[in-house]
Amino acid sequence: MKYQVGDEFLQELPLILAGPILKHTEPESVTVWVALKQSCQVELKVYDTTNDGEALGNCLLEGEGSTVALGKYLHVVAITARSTVGHRLSSDACGGLRQRIYAYDLQLTVADQTPHTLQQGLYSNSFPNVSISYFAHQKPTFVLPPNRLQDLQIVHASCRKPHGHGFDALPILDCLIEASANQSQHRPHQLFLTGDQIYGDDVAEPYLWVASTLGDALLGWEEQLPMNGVYCTPQQLPPGERADVATNQAGLTAGLHNKAEKVASHLFSLGEYYAAYLLAWSPVCWPIAFPKGHQVMRDRHAIKKWNREVRHLRQFIYTLWKVRRALANIPMYTIFDDHDVSDDWNLNQAWCLRVLGRPLGRRVVQNALLAYTVFQGWGNTPGQFAPGLPGEKLLVAAQAWSDSQGRDAKVDEAIARYVGMPANDPHTDLPILVRDGSVFILDRHPEALTWNYIVRSDCHEVIVLDTRTWRGYPADQKPIAPPMLLCPKAFEQQLVLPLQQIDEQTQIQNTFVIAPTNVFGLQVIDWIHHWHLQQEKVFSTDVGDAWNINVEALAKFLTTLFEERQQVVILSGDIHYSSVAHLSYARTHSKLQSVLVQLTASALKNEEILTRLIHTRLKDWLLPEKVRHWIGWIDPPNMVEISARQLHHNRQMLTNSDWHCVLEWIPRNSVQTYDCTADILSLIAPWKRAENAKWKWLQPLMFWKFRWFQEGREVVGLNNLGLVHFQLVDGSSSGKVIQDLYWFSSWYPTQVVYSRFETQLKPNQSLLR
Repeated sequence: MKYQVGDEFLQELPLILAGPILKHTEPESVTVWVALKQSCQVELKVYDTTNDGEALGNCLLEGEGSTVALGKYLHVVAITARSTVGHRLSSDACGGLRQRIYAYDLQLTVADQTPHTLQQGLYSNSFPNVSISYFAHQKPTFVLPPNRLQDLQIVHASCRKPHGHGFDALPILDCLIEASANQSQHRPHQLFLTGDQIYGDDVAEPYLWVASTLGDALLGWEEQLPMNGVYCTPQQLPPGERADVATNQAGLTAGLHNKAEKVASHLFSLGEYYAAYLLAWSPVCWPIAFPKGHQVMRDRHAIKKWNREVRHLRQFIYTLWKVRRALANIPMYTIFDDHDVSDDWNLNQAWCLRVLGRPLGRRVVQNALLAYTVFQGWGNTPGQFAPGLPGEKLLVAAQAWSDSQGRDAKVDEAIARYVGMPANDPHTDLPILVRDGSVFILDRHPEALTWNYIVRSDCHEVIVLDTRTWRGYPADQKPIAPPMLLCPKAFEQQLVLPLQQIDEQTQIQNTFVIAPTNVFGLQVIDWIHHWHLQQEKVFSTDVGDAWNINVEALAKFLTTLFEERQQVVILSGDIHYSSVAHLSYARTHSKLQSVLVQLTASALKNEEILTRLIHTRLKDWLLPEKVRHWIGWIDPPNMVEISARQLHHNRQMLTNSDWHCVLEWIPRNSVQTYDCTADILSLIAPWKRAENAKWKWLQPLMFWKFRWFQEGREVVGLNNLGLVHFQLVDGSSSGKVIQDLYWFSSWYPTQVVYSRFETQLKPNQSLLR
């Protein structure tokens, strides 16, 4: 049974397929991304507001641009508004502590010159009432980051798998914004999604059933996927039957070690990756109903699996309108991790040789990177897409690729060049690697786009790292050896130069660094990684993604940060549990002391049995995290973990090192109920509520869901969303950083609660002695 996406279905869709999504936002410019089903000229206007956002004021910024035709029915643009008369957005209102609320509007002019308002663009018979604003004027709004760090609120999260277990936590952001929409001093200022915004590998069969057909319909043509000298279309590779092709022809590793189900519905085509973004951010392209498992599957197990995944997807779709509204009303910044392409993407040298040396593997990676560029990267760094720059050249190539229906070899080469795909050696057909010091790195064209970037305000800076495409693979070790997540060249470009850009007049009160994979993980995870590395099972638990597996690279990372900053906050995700870790760092032969706080928020929708277990008191009882100590050296960079006992009995070890550091895990406070004015039941579909009620009589018997058992002290292992804010002393940078993690309680599933972690923004002197 095929998903019917014909001309009639496409004609019934609203003009706007996804968005508007607010992207890179600063006082001089505002960028908004939108996807449409027709070619349009788009005009963006940004307005001042009065009466706490209730009334529109003067137009301050404006801009216009044309959509890029990614397909017959898919046209995308990230439009940037600027001032022509010197207007500049302000973070405060008339010099006071309250911040200004700004609004924006779009006008869409289609090919026949018919103008459409934003509301008209959102409207269709299937979606007659689309809520994109929190005000009567129906315009999306936002606030800029404040002048004072103690007023700053940053939201971050990662890992959102549509059919993952549990409720999607991203709609909670809509509740947070709605509750404070007209209270500018309480609204969240920025959203950072730190990886796995979509899943290219672990895809539900009903999801691929939609994405594959939808992708072809949006493109208006079927991609010819290269496989062993022949070609096939996405429709010839149905859901649930792609494991062999993904593993043996594309070379993808997510299905190794008896995990074929992880790649049985892997995304392959460009249309599928495009569709995955539309389906993740907007409800409009989803079918009204899914077929029953027995209508599309024959095997009993497959039928049961299909029906289970449909239930998860229906709950996911039910709250997409809240996700859409939230993303329209807060600047969203993103960076990829592996699943945005495929699990293990660039994990080590062996993966690169295995996948990028095969035509299908190379095509899949390139398709994923092109989709990431137009759906995420363009809005993160709109400056790279200005006329004449590589970004604009890539957009031209993307349109030409669709015009040629995926057949123009020169355009294919241009896309590969601009997204940073390495050329293949003509003699071996393997990707070309070049030396960077003691490591190999993937070769890339000088015009390749860069994915790392910096966001700055009057009180903070956010350095977003690309730890996927700039890895350094040890030249003197096996291809499976753990890499440097940043090669020497990347260290210089992504960390050293940005950290040195701040002049003395700039009052940056805090530096955030976004590292998609954790810098420090739970010790039991470290043990597992090292054991798997010894067994050479590096693809089973992402050995190579952890910073502390390659200790030389970790040592360089820490010393590089602390040479320029004494206070750093890491935002991270990836690992499907959330936590806070505090690192105190001191130079041995000087008075220099620094602090690093790692705030982890994961997953938005991908909780697992293991993360649910460590969420509880069971983790505290069996494997509590202990204080860990390292000593290190600067030249050459290296570090060694030692026990507290060793440090106590042999102080000479400390004297002979250049620095030492101490890591402690911060316990979470008692769970608090989130007092939200919004109807929490809007987060849970009626059929899910009925299902919960059906099993309510069992609640007294399910002791593992009792609050006393769920009150673990170290991590939040259920789907969650992180809100970061500060408490400072006398306006200085010394004080506390606080992470509130919002999640759905186990003991009362229609209730949103939050766990608060708070820690000092200074070294722990008692541990450094």
